[in-house]
Amino acid sequence: MIKRRLAHCTFCDIIHGAAEVSICHEDSRAIAFMDVQPVNNGHVLVVPREHYESVADVPRELALHLFKLTLDLGAAIRRVSGTDAMNIVVNSGTAAGQDEPHYHVHIIPRRQGDGFDVPLPFGGSAMPDRTILDAYAARIIAALRDPITAAALERSVAIPVFEESGPMRSERANGNHVRGPTSQADGWQPYEGAHGEVVPESSSESKEPRSDE
Repeated sequence: MIKRRLAHCTFCDIIHGAAEVSICHEDSRAIAFMDVQPVNNGHVLVVPREHYESVADVPRELALHLFKLTLDLGAAIRRVSGTDAMNIVVNSGTAAGQDEPHYHVHIIPRRQGDGFDVPLPFGGSAMPDRTILDAYAARIIAALRDPITAAALERSVAIPVFEESGPMRSERANGNHVRGPTSQADGWQPYEGAHGEVVPESSSESKEPRSDE
């Protein structure tokens, strides 16, 4: 398992005692402390002591420990905050909103009208055809059961894709990029990569000849 360690990590500073923190739990593998910019009172972060950048980097045993700890803390936070509503959130990767390069779990008590939102189902999403959903489900099943066969399948059988929601549009509005669904003529669209992965590409750029051709 690869541990990515940057020159500076705020959470590593906290774990090593180099920054102020309000701790609500600690053990040999994890630490939990109050978020300094909470959504609501009782907003807690659960963080592994070892530096792992993303959810893909965290060892399975540690991930299970963190999830169990999150459940235990969630029960305590519900009692202290006086609300049963709660979001448990992991942002993994910058595109997913991760703002600290150290894997962590948010435990967020919620109150009606608090202004925070994790909008699921996502209203900006067009519903793809059932054949596309079935194709992705089949690929995921294959990847779980036999990664080698799944990789061969990805190379030999194309998977259908749908135009994903909210890409960055190529044109500008008042000098700024605008975000929103785009047409195939002028927007960013997904296409199938060499290994079956879905990769965004600008249709306008993809149609231009390469400079070295």
